[in-house]
Amino acid sequence: MKFPTDFYFGGATAAFQTEGAVKEGNKGEVLWEPFLKKQGRFNPEPACDFYHRYPEDIQLSSDFGLNSIRISIAWARIFPTGSGEPEQAGVDYYHQMFAECFKQGVEPFVTLHHFDTPEALHQTGDWLNPENITKYVDYAKFCFQEFSEINYWITINEPTSMAVQQYTTGTFPPGEKYHFNKTFQAEHNLNLAHARVVNAFRTLKISGQIGVVHALQTVYPFDPTKPGDVHAAKLQDTLDNRLFLDGTLGGEYSQETLNLMNEILAANSQETIEIKDSELAELKQAAQQLDFVGVNYYFSKYMKEYHGISETIHNGTGKKGSSISRLQGIGESGVPDGIEMTDWDWPINPQGLYDQLERIHTNYPLVNDIYITENGLGLKENRPADGEVLDDQKRIDYIKLHLQAVLRAIEDGINVKGYFVWSLQDMFSWTNGYSKRYGLFFVDFETQERLPKKSAYWFKELTESRELN
Repeated sequence: MKFPTDFYFGGATAAFQTEGAVKEGNKGEVLWEPFLKKQGRFNPEPACDFYHRYPEDIQLSSDFGLNSIRISIAWARIFPTGSGEPEQAGVDYYHQMFAECFKQGVEPFVTLHHFDTPEALHQTGDWLNPENITKYVDYAKFCFQEFSEINYWITINEPTSMAVQQYTTGTFPPGEKYHFNKTFQAEHNLNLAHARVVNAFRTLKISGQIGVVHALQTVYPFDPTKPGDVHAAKLQDTLDNRLFLDGTLGGEYSQETLNLMNEILAANSQETIEIKDSELAELKQAAQQLDFVGVNYYFSKYMKEYHGISETIHNGTGKKGSSISRLQGIGESGVPDGIEMTDWDWPINPQGLYDQLERIHTNYPLVNDIYITENGLGLKENRPADGEVLDDQKRIDYIKLHLQAVLRAIEDGINVKGYFVWSLQDMFSWTNGYSKRYGLFFVDFETQERLPKKSAYWFKELTESRELN
């Protein structure tokens, strides 16, 4: 079976992970800069210098058969403090970059927020502060009207990663742990921010399409015969997936979702969150006007019943077996025998991608189109010798298995319209620095030279034939 002729094959990027030039063009500071400086581990400058080298990367995309690219606008390049007067240097930069995309025949899918709240707004409570939602909507409306050349808009990238890693695991700034009430309130507020942007998009009668991107880790019970494991999986799924899927794709929170959320809060002696009836009406309106959902999928989770205190250790180094995830009132992550793991302790399970696509198709019928907006394999890689091509067969094998799941979904009537590999080129990683490489193109961070990997050549053959060999 071949991929459809109108299927998008793309590479995915994010502004803060690729652009560098963190002070150029009067760009404002984002929440990551003081957080990373305090840690003293990673420097996001110059990343892979996409700010200056985007013509080369977009040319590579075109040369290697990619007809699309995921790009995010850095909010702080347009509004350095999150609001006020727009910075013309930032506006001009994105117009020029988008023009290069269209010149090379590469369709840009543009994300408005990819983990990079301006620091000035982060200091006032980030997504927990309703005033910041209003400022985000104002920024989005400006972008819609200014960048009328764009056909595909994404409201927010991985709101689950934002909320959970900010307030439950502490791996994103402000680095708080086990504050489930803040996590769930941020999740609802992110749903509300997304909804208001979608509704504004329609009110303004902007041409093109608008969607949202979710990181979905398919959650299974470690032992499906144990009721405790089954329930732990439902609780973890509520934290990771259900609140977002219900809020953005269904337009309402099911009673079961609310009950599971409140069970987690009660188990941690934390107060319930605030959800207003007027906000629910906004969620419903937006869900009925959404064009597509993007699915970022890398791995599945397997949950065991657990009744102890919360303990999490993030594997940010690639030392296999070093991660721990036990959450009070939810469960403990484990991995069944026979499941292959990455060096970063992510269980590889292509069936999990199919199961999420089937879930969206079945449970959220308002959704029209689905894109795989991120999928890929991070590896430890060194520059190949002169004249040689870096052999990343593991990455090819991983992508191929997941594309087989996509083809199976399409064959079963699920409307998957595109696949974006994470990532286009090697770049800076939020919690791993430069040690975890995902790119089709190797970046020598000393010289910023781009070198196509074996996977890039394989992907080019795929885009030309539109079938898996």
